[in-house]
Amino acid sequence: MSDLPNKSLLASSFYDNAKINKKGLYWITPVFVLVLYLLVMTGFFWLQQIHKESVMFVTVDEETKQERLMFFVMALSFIIIISLLALWRYTRFRSNAEAALLAETSFRRAMENSMSTGMRVLDMQGRIAYVNPAFCRMMGWNEADLLGKSIPYPYWVPGKYDEHQRILDILMSGKTPSTGLEVEAQRRDGSRFTSRMYVSPLRDPNGEQIGWMTSMTDITEPKRVREALTAAHERFMTVLEGLDDAISVVADTPAGLELLFANRTYRRLFGSQPNGHSELMGGRRGRFSGVTIEQYAPSADCWFEVHHRMLIWTDGRKVRMQVARDITERRKHEEDSRIQQEKIQLTSRLTTMGEMASSLAHELNQPLTAIANYNMAIVAMIKSGNISQEKLLSALEKSANQAERAGKIISRIREFVKRSEPRRQSTPVSKIIDNTLDLAEIDARKRRIKIEANVPDDLPNVLADPILIEQVLLNLVKNGLEAMVNSEADTLYVNAYLHDKQIEVRVVDRGHGLKEPERLFEPFFSTKSEGLGMGLNICRTIIESHHGRLWAETNPEGGTIFRFLLPCAPKEPIQEQ
Repeated sequence: MSDLPNKSLLASSFYDNAKINKKGLYWITPVFVLVLYLLVMTGFFWLQQIHKESVMFVTVDEETKQERLMFFVMALSFIIIISLLALWRYTRFRSNAEAALLAETSFRRAMENSMSTGMRVLDMQGRIAYVNPAFCRMMGWNEADLLGKSIPYPYWVPGKYDEHQRILDILMSGKTPSTGLEVEAQRRDGSRFTSRMYVSPLRDPNGEQIGWMTSMTDITEPKRVREALTAAHERFMTVLEGLDDAISVVADTPAGLELLFANRTYRRLFGSQPNGHSELMGGRRGRFSGVTIEQYAPSADCWFEVHHRMLIWTDGRKVRMQVARDITERRKHEEDSRIQQEKIQLTSRLTTMGEMASSLAHELNQPLTAIANYNMAIVAMIKSGNISQEKLLSALEKSANQAERAGKIISRIREFVKRSEPRRQSTPVSKIIDNTLDLAEIDARKRRIKIEANVPDDLPNVLADPILIEQVLLNLVKNGLEAMVNSEADTLYVNAYLHDKQIEVRVVDRGHGLKEPERLFEPFFSTKSEGLGMGLNICRTIIESHHGRLWAETNPEGGTIFRFLLPCAPKEPIQEQ
């Protein structure tokens, strides 16, 4: 092994195998020559010995000749031995070189046979000079079927010879691109596949080109996957570019935000800069991930519903993605709807007061008449000169009490019907019910019906607009009073309960009940001949705007139970505009 410096370690097994096959053969020739030489020398000395014994008298000249002959023979023997040693060394070196060459050839052949890439060599005339097993497996043809073949090659696709010839001309001209050529081929069984072919010139040891070396790889499946991915990417990008939402992805860098992706809508609104993304974040960097917020963008003069989240980019960085939907029109419609809803609610309250006008007039007429009577009595006492301080003071106190009573009625009516901005605040349920029943009590006395309220003292406050909830409750109580006009029962109940972090309010009447409770809250549906069918629909809208729920059910004792839920206010009082 030391005779082959810089030899590949992988080729050592091939070299050892070659040495085993050649072991002991290189020394046969030198040993054979040495044996012949020894036999010749033995015969020579034996003849010399016989000659000495047969000659009785030897002269000085003959003895000198014999010595010279012996010296010459010894010198020749020494030269022969040195030559034999040199021959043995050369034979050993040549044997090792043959073993190394055989090992290298076997190693390279093993590499070629183990490759999954098909190798093919064409000579300068375009004939196939070499193919490896991978190429044969790829094409389905044997090596003997391919070697020496010229155009058209067996694996060319019938009907596409012109295209194959064009590719071959490019190959033979040496103008093959470094990225290779995409070639379609046909196997022996008729199946077809697509391959990627790379070409390089094949040169002899003198640098003279003797052919073309080509490598071919089956890319049918990778090409199918690549085409599927490309098509999927195109579809995905088509969808993203066609969205009305502005989608952008940015990364945080020391120099600021770097825009990594923006779809067409974003580019139309904000250009190709990250300023729009930063504007839509509204200073919420690092917060509200996965939460949808509404944000105004001054540069686009639009309101957007923005969804922001963090994700991992293709290079492993954490980036910010935003999906912004233009809600300017929606907010405008919502504002118009809110204004319209306020007008409807105000109209509903005015209508309620209009329906209660006669009762209110009667209720106000009593304290006003009493005030007039007390004042006339005071005037009479003064004219008669019979003035008693105690009687005068009593009459004035009673007159003041009646004036205060009338003022409270007018103030409460004014507060109920006045137009104001909706304001949610922490409000005691008892206060809402008391204010409502003060207004409803007038109509209840007119109809000879009692209203009984049951409100626990430990109930938490509700987060609501008290005027709007009073409007809902008054509408429900008024409906209950109207339903009990011809009823034998004379009491309407208003109850409040704590129900799973919500306050439940019930209005229980003993009236005629409901025939179609499922249609009760439909717009323009009414059980009254003179009703418009908007009262209960407005009530449900108000309760749902407070994140509550309003529904009706049949009273087992006869009549109807209206129930609505309102959220409890936080422990710390807050106000929400």
